[in-house]
Amino acid sequence: MKQYFSLFWIFAKIGTFTLGGGYAMLPLIERELVDGKGWLERREFLDCVAVAQAAPGILAINVAILAGYKIKGFWGSTVASLGAALPSFVIILLIALFFRGYEHNPVVRRVFMGVRPAVVALIAVPVFNLSKMAGINFKTVWIPLVCAGLVWLLKVSPVYIVLAAGLGGFLFSRSKRRTP
Repeated sequence: MKQYFSLFWIFAKIGTFTLGGGYAMLPLIERELVDGKGWLERREFLDCVAVAQAAPGILAINVAILAGYKIKGFWGSTVASLGAALPSFVIILLIALFFRGYEHNPVVRRVFMGVRPAVVALIAVPVFNLSKMAGINFKTVWIPLVCAGLVWLLKVSPVYIVLAAGLGGFLFSRSKRRTP
């Protein structure tokens, strides 16, 4: 029971105090589950993130479901996802109830303008950490850059990028097995 509460509390705490969404949460989740509790190996965490990114839905919730399941099965995934979702739900509900009266306030607008650059930095850090864990180096850095360019500049659907990457990885690993 204690581990369930701990799992809930980890995700609730991260969900409450992290700006920037799922990518900003990743280093905190990793620090808690991998470095702090030792419940997951670094490679297992990276696998959870990879599957969570490919699955539809909110990244933080997907990571909570996968990590919670890996740690404590079905109920672990339920508790972790509730911990990740509940703070956001409550905060958004409170904003919806009270923000209407302040949305045009110049001070509120300036605060949100000031938070935006910080959020970009909070998202950039996990991208660099994930690239290191995924083995991105000078030989392979072109792959994520081309994918980002295709999505950003040419408006290619990320679905096609994920499918092409999966097929490419499959074909590459298959060709490596055949080469003596």
